[in-house]
This record gives sequence, C-alpha cells and structure tokens, in this order.
Amino acid sequence: MFAFAPTRTRRKPALTPLIDVVFLLLVFFMLAAQFGRENAIDLARGGGGGDYTGPPRLITLLPEGVLLNGTPQTDADLVQALLPLTSAPDDAILLRARDGADVQRLTDLAQRLTDAGFRRLVVVE
Repeated sequence: MFAFAPTRTRRKPALTPLIDVVFLLLVFFMLAAQFGRENAIDLARGGGGGDYTGPPRLITLLPEGVLLNGTPQTDADLVQALLPLTSAPDDAILLRARDGADVQRLTDLAQRLTDAGFRRLVVVE
C-alpha cells in the first residue's frame, strides 16, 4: 500500500503580530484624534457669572439669515451694526441658533465675530 507521511501536529497561531497591529491602530487613532484641536471652541471656560451691562446684544441665527435684537441683518453688516452696542471687546454677545440653523453656520458666525475683535461670545438656548 501507500505510505503517507506522518501527520504533523497543528501549531497554534501566534498572537504577537495581532497584538502589534492592535497597538499600532490604537496609537494611530489616538494621534489622529488630536488634530484639529486648535480650531475647537473652548466651552470649558464659559459659565463665568459676570454681570451683563449695556444694551442688549442678542444675535439670532436663522437657516437663511441673521437677526440682531430681532432686526434682520446681512452677514456683512452684522459686525458694523454690533459696534455701537458694545463699549469694550469684553462685552457679552449672546448667540442663539433657531429653527434648524446648523452648527457650521453658528461656528462660522462665532469665528467671524472673534476675528472682528469680540472676545466674549455666549451661546444660549
């Protein structure tokens, strides 16, 4: 008859390469999660219960426009209309998104106001 080679015992797969891949993926995602942090909105320093002084400065963000104290404004004229209502860059400006306005528009508005020199923006509900 035929003489077959003796059967070899099966080796268990080594787990070291699998563990290496898992740790490399872990390090990759930890580093990737840190990018873009410099553009994040710092909400942790908010909540300082300072006194509100001066005229009202409520900016309502709608899906198709912007209201300053209930008066329609264009995006280009908003900063100019806001200047007479503030006496210092630290005056609080209230931002409110209504009726389905998306977060990106709110972020863009906050960035535009920050670039114009307003430092104390408060997001209200």
